[in-house]
This record gives sequence, C-alpha cells and structure tokens, in this order.
Amino acid sequence: METIKFKELNISNEINRAIEDMGFEEATPIQAKSIPHILKGKDIIGQAQTGTGKTAAFGIPILEQVNSYDNSLQALVLCPTRELAIQVSEEIRKLGKYLHGIKAIPIYGGQPIERQIRALKKGVQIVIGTPGRVMDHMRRKILKLDNLKMIVLDEADEMLNMGFREDIETILKDTPNSKQTLLFSATMPKSILEIAKNHQKNPEIIKVVHKQLTVPNIEQYYFEVKERNKLEVLTRLIDMHNPKLTLIFCNTKKKVDELVSSLQGRGYFADGLHGDMKQSLRDRVMGSFRNGNIDILIATDVAARGIDVDDVEIVFNYDVPQDEEYYVHRIGRTGRAGRTGKAFTFVVGKEIYKLRDIQRYTKTKIKLQQIPSLNDVEEAKLDILMGDIKNIIENEDLSKQIRIIERLMEEDYTSLDLASALLKIVMGKENEKEEDIDIENTGSEEGMVRLFINIGRKKNVRAKDIVGAIAGETGLSGKLIGTIDVYDKYTFVEVPKKYAKDVLRIMNKAQIKGKPINVEPANKRK
Repeated sequence: METIKFKELNISNEINRAIEDMGFEEATPIQAKSIPHILKGKDIIGQAQTGTGKTAAFGIPILEQVNSYDNSLQALVLCPTRELAIQVSEEIRKLGKYLHGIKAIPIYGGQPIERQIRALKKGVQIVIGTPGRVMDHMRRKILKLDNLKMIVLDEADEMLNMGFREDIETILKDTPNSKQTLLFSATMPKSILEIAKNHQKNPEIIKVVHKQLTVPNIEQYYFEVKERNKLEVLTRLIDMHNPKLTLIFCNTKKKVDELVSSLQGRGYFADGLHGDMKQSLRDRVMGSFRNGNIDILIATDVAARGIDVDDVEIVFNYDVPQDEEYYVHRIGRTGRAGRTGKAFTFVVGKEIYKLRDIQRYTKTKIKLQQIPSLNDVEEAKLDILMGDIKNIIENEDLSKQIRIIERLMEEDYTSLDLASALLKIVMGKENEKEEDIDIENTGSEEGMVRLFINIGRKKNVRAKDIVGAIAGETGLSGKLIGTIDVYDKYTFVEVPKKYAKDVLRIMNKAQIKGKPINVEPANKRK
C-alpha cells in the first residue's frame, strides 16, 4: 500500500494544521489518488467502500477552492441520508477550522425548514444535503446554483437505490456547465455510469482495490465500550490474557502518546511509535519490543509498517481503523509463522456500522464479547498462576525448596498448610499491586483531589519543589496543579481528579530533594 503524507499533496498550511489536529499522518488510498486530480479541476469517478476516507478526499479540495470572500453557494454535496449529511458537514468543518470566512451547513428532512432558510439567506459557500431537501430549497428559490464550482455525489449507488435518480438528474441539469463533478460510489451499476456519461467531462476513474484477508489463525472479537472506559477494559484484557507481546493500534499520534502515558502510569512496560518520532528513536523502541524489554507497543498505522515480530499474541484495535484495508494489515501482525493469535477491537457507538463494513470486506465473522468483570480477571490470573506452578513442579529442580518445606513440616505444619500460606503471600502481593485507590471525599475543590505527601518544611521543601517534582515525574503541566499547603512534616497538594490515580502511582516511586516519599489521598489522614 502506497504511503503518501498529506503534506505531499499540495495542501494549504491551514488545512494541514487541521489534519494534524485531527491526528492523521498519511492519506488513505482513495485520498492519495483523488485529491491531486480534483485539485487540477478534473471530474472524477471514485470507487471505494464506506469508511475509506472519502469525505476528506473531496472535502479537502472543496475547501482549497472555495472563495471565502464570496458568500454565494460554490460547492454542493449530495448524500443519501441525514446521518451522512451531518457526518460530512462535521468533517468539513474540522478540516476548515483554520480557514476564516467559510461557512458549511447540512440541510435535510426532519429539521425545521425555516432554520435552514435563515442560514441559507445569510450566505453559505458549502451545502451538504439530501436530494429531497435540496430540491425543496431550489423550488423555493432559496438555494441558487448559478455560481456553483463543484458538485459531489457521495455514495451515489445508495442514493439511486433509495429512488433519488430523478432528483439527482434535475439538480445536475440546474447547475452550470463549467462546474466540476465528483462521483463517489462503492459499486458501479449501469445507472451510475449513465449519470457519469451525461454529466461529466472526461472523468478520471479512480478505483481502490482491496486486498483479500489471509489470516485464518486469528480469532477476532469486538467489545462495545464507552470512550471513557477504553483504558480500563484494555488493562483488564491484558491482565486476563497475560500476552508475551501486545500490539495496540490507535488512529492518531495524540492518542498513542496519551495511551503510552496512561499505561506507563499504571506500571505496564509500554512504549509508542508514530510518524513524528525520529527514525533513531523508532529503531530504539522497536529494538526494545523485539528484545522483550517492553511488552506492549502502541502505534499508528503508518508507524507500524516496519513491525515484523513473530511473537505478538494479541493485537488491539483501540480505535476502529479508518480503512478496512488497515484492519487487515493490523491484525496480520499476530498469528505469524503458523502460530495462533487474537485480535480485539473496541467499538464506540455508531462505529458498529464501520465494523460491519469491515466484516463484509474481510468476509470474516468478528464475534461480540462481553467486557470482563474484575472477578473474571481474578479467575484468569489465578489460572495463569496455577499453570506456572504446575510448570515449575514438572520442569524445575526444587530440591532446595523441598528441604526448607521438610524443615517446616517437622514443626507439625502439613504440606497443605505451607502451600496455602505461600500461595496467600504470592496472591497478596498481586492484590497489593492491584489495590484500587479511593480518591473521593478528599476535601478538595470540585474536580480536584487533595493528596498528602509525607515531607515538608523541615526537609527544606517549598511549593515550587512540589510542583517541579509532580510535573517532572508525571508530565502533568504545572498550571494544572492546584492549592499547595506546606507544613513542617507534610504537605497537601491538589491535582485534577482525572489525573489523580496516575499521579499517585508514579509519585510513590519518586523522590523530592533526594528523599523517597509516600503519597496518598488526603482522606486517609486526619
């Protein structure tokens, strides 16, 4: 799959900034092939499935060519459904966030028409609408197409299936002959080709051909989760399955950095890869992953191209991929060299439709799994521990340990008593690590958590030392740290609630003024 960065596509700095904010690194195949032709003014027929990045393929060129000083309608996008019209409108707004004076609105049935009329009368350059509602505004002489530069038929086959052929023909006939016509469709039935023949001028045909899925050894599952619960579900699954090596995919660089920080804060050996990292750093991270110095690697699609490691047991799609083909590339990182592997995908809300497209494309069943409870995690960890014990009994020299046990048995302890006590010590240490931290009712301001630190003025500690230590160890901005009260032997400090657990975990391994410290929620102290 050809790799093309957005910066190579002759796109303005403002739009590139917006794309960076959205966290995307490279163009999808349909974007890379379409954008250059559209920017040259050519008509195109683009054949690509839903979820391949079609919106940006036409949205970026539209924004590049619209004149912000002209309030007349210059670009019209026709969509089959209100949901798609809203989605396209939102993406175009995100892409154009740094372009001043450009207005884009969705118009569709089910929304009060008076509100749409008011917005259109104020002047908009880009309209995204369903054919029926666009026709309605044309009949009322509210939507004027005289200055239209571009028209897009998005999911054209779906619009024809829904009976919009006549409306589309009427709208196209009412547009200037000089306009640019872009047609995107997942399939190319005869009716689509007839529209192209009647309304396009020497169109460039762009076809994104998908590769076939050839990974039969991979078990594929998905979990329906809320965005805010993804991290908790991820850590439970990692703890349950205890994989040797884990690969986690995110759609954006920003998400990779956030997840690396969160997992490291919880004590996992994790690191990240994305396109902003220098090659030397990428090589170092990959070396650590291959050598097992880190066992969790978090990456974007573009950064993961060079990953060729045989022992990856689980691939997580922390974000549903933007393109079905990316899904194939991602999960193909496990189940290598005849091994079996697992692929877990986290699905939030309407992403279930994107997952269905992936299943249709891959011709594979991705099974729904229930999110494991804490009890499930405990049971799985116990099974792993019992397996380790059996393995040691069968394969290792235990003569030294047997002599110790025999000595203790002379004091009237049974072997069952001793085994139970030793197991309790091991499991107790595990539970100690996993102890949930209570950060409620610490007497802090709303949205903050008050922490107790067992060091104060008598050790020459000042407020700036506390800020410096927390910011330096956790990466939390000093500006986010709240009230600090330094006393002779201890200190109270407030941190944002959403970062409190990470601060507690990290700072309990830290030092201030060369002294090891203990940090805990203030509600545990008088």
